[in-house]
Amino acid sequence: MAAISTYPFVSHLRATQTSHIYHLVGGKPKHTGVGAAFWFRPLNSALSEVPVDDRERTILVPLRTRDLQQVSVPGVITYRVVDTRLAATRVDFSINPRSGLWQTTPLEILGGVIHGAAAEAVVGSLTGRDLTEVLATDLRELGAAVHAALAAEAGLTDLGIEVVGVRFGLIRPEPDVERALQTPARESIQQEADKATFERRAVAVEREAAIGENELANQIELSRRRESLIAQDGANQRRAAEEQAAAALVEAESSAEQLRVQSVARAEADRLAGQARADAERATMEAYAGVPQELLLALAIRQAAENLPSIEQLVVTPDLVQGLLSKLSAKAEV
Repeated sequence: MAAISTYPFVSHLRATQTSHIYHLVGGKPKHTGVGAAFWFRPLNSALSEVPVDDRERTILVPLRTRDLQQVSVPGVITYRVVDTRLAATRVDFSINPRSGLWQTTPLEILGGVIHGAAAEAVVGSLTGRDLTEVLATDLRELGAAVHAALAAEAGLTDLGIEVVGVRFGLIRPEPDVERALQTPARESIQQEADKATFERRAVAVEREAAIGENELANQIELSRRRESLIAQDGANQRRAAEEQAAAALVEAESSAEQLRVQSVARAEADRLAGQARADAERATMEAYAGVPQELLLALAIRQAAENLPSIEQLVVTPDLVQGLLSKLSAKAEV
């Protein structure tokens, strides 16, 4: 909007680059142009401001299809004022000389005209189609058709308006009809989802079965290896026992042989010792063969006395002396 500065008896207006200003004094133009700035007297001046930038108008066109279904066609119309003088003469764009605001709503008037022309073009493009055909309409083709219709609309050209572009959003039926139309697709999608779920579960079951088989095979292999280890351990223990038994047998045989040798040696030693004692005894007897009995008796008594314990006291009785003398006398007589 234009910026107006007020002073005593005079005011100053400064417009933007997107506004075309018309300053009339006494019904004749005094200042005009885009982005104008000038001094004026409010009491004898008529000011108009026409926007020249692109503007957008939102539309919502209701439509009844051939099968008596209600749909709504939303869209956006982009337009601009190309003939500002014509627009200023057809629509009231006057502004307050003190505040700079429009005294009416010119853009609402332009928007109403554009909305009506766009609604007529939409209805003309979609009339005679069923609901499914309307919902399947290519929005770009619809926008191009409505754009062409608005470009040829005399009511817009008479206002100096040019339509720059037309865009349409999603065409939607009534909520209950939309839900009914979505049901088959939803059921199909749900069926596909269920199918995918079943397939995923089947794959999961197969994988679990494969994992179970793999674990069972691993357990079988481990059991086989454990059995082989147990058998090998038993064989090793059996071999060790056999070796220990063989070693014990060898040791026993060696000990028996040593005992036999020792026994033979001991027997031989005993025999030799006995033979030596016999030889000694024989030699002794041969040495004593020519010795008188009295001498032998005396030697025997002496040897016995050497081997007897120490006798502190000896008591000789008459009986003992008489017996000894009788034996000596008897030997002497012989």
